[in-house]
Amino acid sequence: MIITYKDDKKEINEPIKVKDLFAEEIKNSKYNIMGCLVNNEYQTLTFELKEDSKVEFIDMSNKEGMKIYRRTLIYILGKAFGEVYPEALLTVDYQLAHSMFCEVDNMEVTDEMIEKVSNKIKEIVAKNLNIERRVMNRQEAEKFFEETGTIRGRLQLDIPENNEITMYFCENYYNYSYGMLASNTGLMNHFELQKYDDGFLIKYPSSKNPEVVDEKIENKKLAFCLNEYDDLHKILKVDTVHKLNRAVDEDKIKDIIMIDEALHEKKIALIADEIAKRDNVKMILIAGPSSSGKTTFAQRLGIQLKINGIKPVTISVDNYFVEREDTPKDENGNYNFEDIEAIDLELFNDHLTKLLNGEEVEMPEFDFKVGTKLYKGKKLKLAEDEVLVIEGIHCLNDKLTSSIPKEQKFKIYISDLTVLNMDYYNRISSTDNRLIRRIVRDYQFRGYSAKHTLETWHSVNNGEEKNIFPYQETADAMFNTSLIYELGVLRIIALPLLEEIKNDVPEYAEARRLVNFLKYIKEIPAEYVPTNSLLKEFMGGGDFKY
Repeated sequence: MIITYKDDKKEINEPIKVKDLFAEEIKNSKYNIMGCLVNNEYQTLTFELKEDSKVEFIDMSNKEGMKIYRRTLIYILGKAFGEVYPEALLTVDYQLAHSMFCEVDNMEVTDEMIEKVSNKIKEIVAKNLNIERRVMNRQEAEKFFEETGTIRGRLQLDIPENNEITMYFCENYYNYSYGMLASNTGLMNHFELQKYDDGFLIKYPSSKNPEVVDEKIENKKLAFCLNEYDDLHKILKVDTVHKLNRAVDEDKIKDIIMIDEALHEKKIALIADEIAKRDNVKMILIAGPSSSGKTTFAQRLGIQLKINGIKPVTISVDNYFVEREDTPKDENGNYNFEDIEAIDLELFNDHLTKLLNGEEVEMPEFDFKVGTKLYKGKKLKLAEDEVLVIEGIHCLNDKLTSSIPKEQKFKIYISDLTVLNMDYYNRISSTDNRLIRRIVRDYQFRGYSAKHTLETWHSVNNGEEKNIFPYQETADAMFNTSLIYELGVLRIIALPLLEEIKNDVPEYAEARRLVNFLKYIKEIPAEYVPTNSLLKEFMGGGDFKY
């Protein structure tokens, strides 16, 4: 067989593990290698090559590599708790920057606990223990779960057609992960445990700085927003996929949908009330990452503002791009339309100032084909009871509206911050949730394939990390657009689109990962979704115009 790595081809005559064939490359890698791609499929370094294969390594400087690092670190955290506090009911709740917030449901988190668990993790890492992926058939798995009495990984049995049940073993510890883990514990040598609120953070590096753990993580507003939703869904007993599936089976899902949608309406009304309390607010700025539902949120907020006697007037930042020849370029020489300097800041601020002073302004309309602003006689003047509503990726950055006094601005950060977990150890990423939304929307309204969405997702994320996330804590209000039931609805459209992607393209690996976790979530009929739901922005058929 021929094994291809970069531009090198190796001729091999018998099966061999990736880690043995490429021992030198793995040893000399600048950053820890978490796994590999073999013919566009994620595999551990212990994967045995048996046919012609193209191999690519995934290290900590790669976003997928950091996901593997994070999942494996959580796995080791579970093992450490099992050895130091075997009675502890550990829950991995949600992500805050480059850390995961965890709670112990039946014990107080103390400094002593943090120190003991941290030392145990260091011990497990130092031992460089093997993590073995074992696959069982349903009969073997049922016997295993019966004999051990564990619920870890039992979710896999919820899907009748699932004939392969996977568990990861390390010494006598076992657990499940819906994403691949690293093949040994020795790679997780950068982490820190820190007490936080009534739980703790397990901190890890970022893919941009793979060997450094941030000292401070200040996300108080984001944490409050997540806690609010997390607590509610724990009370409703729908905080895991298993419990959500059970609600579907027991025909209780309509009640959950109504409660979730009512929570959205209540929160939007509260934000509108807060705006109304501030007499001098003349501008509402809304920002959030891709597929957060900004357009629906803005329209629903507009309704609540009108109830408070405030009339919203929308301005699109997209009409204020600089001329094409003045557009900044990225490191590859391509136009970077997400750079704040791609906006004609001087003209934008001049128009904002005039509007807030009661003057009339002729509004531009940007022609994207030609790359220039056109003026077609559209004029705007604000009445006393009107406020500007502006939505865009730079809206939390004061540079966008530098000429406007702070007290006249009300900034809102919105995002799809999912609080649904696969189980108590396996959290569903908010980024994955948004990606599923975008796959559905791109197909429904833009005619794009899932492959196209996956191809562009990396650059979308990079823009968010640079232009949105650093400013989220400056917001006056945060709104979580997630709906605990949404993946059950979106999977109906997303799953077949992802399954169309074949293994001859690089996007296949991510497609398979998403398919594998979506299969665990039971379908929820689209007709259950209310017509004013934020989900309709992605599905279509709703009350609002987009």
